[in-house]
Amino acid sequence: MDDEQPDLFGSGSGGNGKGKGGREPAPAKEPADRPAESKADDVPPEIRGPVHQLPGPLRNLVDSNFLQYASYVIKDRAIPDLADGLKPVQRRIMYSLHEKDDGKFIKVANIVGYCMQYHPHGDASIADALVTLTNKRYLIEGQGNFGNIFTGDAAAASRYIECRLTELARSQLFNDQLTEFVPSYDGRNKEPVTLPSKIPLLLMLGAEGIAVGLSTRILPHNFIELLEAQIAVLEKKSFTLYPDFQQGGQIDVSEYDKGYGKVKVRAVMEPKDKDKLVVTEIPFGTTTDSLIASIEDAARKKKIKIRSINDFTSEKIEIEIHLAQGESQAKAVQALYAFTQCEIPISSNIIVIRDRRPVSMDVEEIIRANTDQLKHLLKRELELEQKRLEDELHRKTLVQIFVENRIYKQIEEKKTYPEVQQAVLDGVNKFRDQLRRDVTKEDVEMLLEVRIRRISLFDINKNRKEMDDIVKALELVKKELKRLVPYTVKYLKNLIKTYKDQFPRRTKITSFEAVEIRELTANELTIRIDRENGYVGSEVEGEELFKCSSLDKLIFVWGNGTYKMMPPPEKLFVDQHLLYCSLFDRDRPMVMVYTHNRITYFKKFTFGGAIMNREYEAAPKGSEVLLFDPDSPEQLFVKYAPMKNLRIKQQVFEIKDALVKGAKARGNQMTVKKIKTISTAKPRGWDESDDAPMGAMLKL
Repeated sequence: MDDEQPDLFGSGSGGNGKGKGGREPAPAKEPADRPAESKADDVPPEIRGPVHQLPGPLRNLVDSNFLQYASYVIKDRAIPDLADGLKPVQRRIMYSLHEKDDGKFIKVANIVGYCMQYHPHGDASIADALVTLTNKRYLIEGQGNFGNIFTGDAAAASRYIECRLTELARSQLFNDQLTEFVPSYDGRNKEPVTLPSKIPLLLMLGAEGIAVGLSTRILPHNFIELLEAQIAVLEKKSFTLYPDFQQGGQIDVSEYDKGYGKVKVRAVMEPKDKDKLVVTEIPFGTTTDSLIASIEDAARKKKIKIRSINDFTSEKIEIEIHLAQGESQAKAVQALYAFTQCEIPISSNIIVIRDRRPVSMDVEEIIRANTDQLKHLLKRELELEQKRLEDELHRKTLVQIFVENRIYKQIEEKKTYPEVQQAVLDGVNKFRDQLRRDVTKEDVEMLLEVRIRRISLFDINKNRKEMDDIVKALELVKKELKRLVPYTVKYLKNLIKTYKDQFPRRTKITSFEAVEIRELTANELTIRIDRENGYVGSEVEGEELFKCSSLDKLIFVWGNGTYKMMPPPEKLFVDQHLLYCSLFDRDRPMVMVYTHNRITYFKKFTFGGAIMNREYEAAPKGSEVLLFDPDSPEQLFVKYAPMKNLRIKQQVFEIKDALVKGAKARGNQMTVKKIKTISTAKPRGWDESDDAPMGAMLKL
């Protein structure tokens, strides 16, 4: 929003619920006839319930005031009007500049002070909105430091900078004869409801606003393309409109959907030498500072390898990125688009005020409505011009009759002013057939104000020529009124011719190939393990486990059967009981053998779905995992600990055809004997003559 929010209930100073002077209001007194011991049971059953469900004046007051507040914020603060594309604070600024316009620059502080008679929300909101309008270049011309939209630098104080209307604003926004006025907030002045704009200002400027229960975001479009679209509407041809931003850049409009979707905007980068990239245009909604900060953040996270960044931006954007030695420029560009503000998505959600109500519209509906408004305004202007020419022709005819026929001689002997008026009226009425309408009292007053000098120097031929010129102009106006569509097209083409060079398209329309972030970062991190101290992560010095992307998910399994899924850590303490660490694959079969309550179990399972950083159990509490293998072995070779009367000292378990279960399944019981060793391959010292296959045990 362009200014601060009003108080919730619109009464008193501040929004702290206090009365005048900031004091707490006196507590309401209980009626004298109400007993102090009355309780909730005394409330009639039909109105029992939560406070917000109780009827009464307080609830009605809150409902009424909140609705008024919400309606006010939506209609008169945050959402632009379809008719002129402006929010109230912007409209009041433009009207103030119109009233004070003399072609010279005016101190912004003076305009802010003058505008406060229309805008009741303080000088800061007015100054900020004026600077924003000036930086959009269409309506206000600035002199001095109005900030920098590229770097995000703020404007100088209002007393140091000056502004005035542009010629475009003077000629296309104002006509007091076609403007509806209402009293200002204090009733001392009149302000316009909307300005009679003849240009599609809503889509030219764009807008953002947050109101109660709704918000709007309208992206700016190219002025010349909007005018060409209006010509297409008048000529009943097809057209397409896409956003255009002052910052330039590249735009993918494949999902724009006439303003109901989104666009992707990219910076423009050029290679320089072998190890440099230069950013020359940035995306809409970013600044050089925010862009550089995002690049530095990506570098800290090792998304992109750079040595330094230098910002040489002044009137043009120039950000020089020095890449690390050996870093590919093509890969660096892709990484910048993927991990920094060099590419951003921008959503569009068009809500506007139309006939004092908020409505949702698309870009084509807006441009058609603006074109209808332009036709209506041009028609009204032609009608006003026709009336002006007819009045001018009538006056010149009256003056000619008054002078040529010496009607002024007839007033010499009149003694009273009414007699003088009647004499003039009677004299010119003799020539009624030469006039276009009846003579009025105002016409008589006009004739009586003709000076003797003008009568003595009256040039009949010159007057007749001027009358002939007026007649020709009048015929032309009448002709244009009969062919309003061609006249409107001609009007738009003249605007295009005048402003085409001044407002070229800055953002290049193209299509982007989606950056495969996972492929780009597939080997971004190296996960290592420090077995001695029990740490795992990308910042750990030790044995290399595998390479992965920062977008990957890792699975950790401990010796007690617990497991956890988490993003790749920089340095994670896992103690010496970590059994397994790898990329998470929810559908990959795992083999686990564990002992619980002196019974050994086997299971083949998958992890399935899991919540990030949440600890799960693949074995009951108190278990000890004897074997964990992600490679789905076909056999398990088990050697038992020596025991008295132990006949079977080793066994082979066939697990090739075992059923795959969930991670929470208990599994199949293998043995109650104490296991000395277990492995997936035949170990050394295996007694080939003592094999005792137990495949039947695992058939479920």
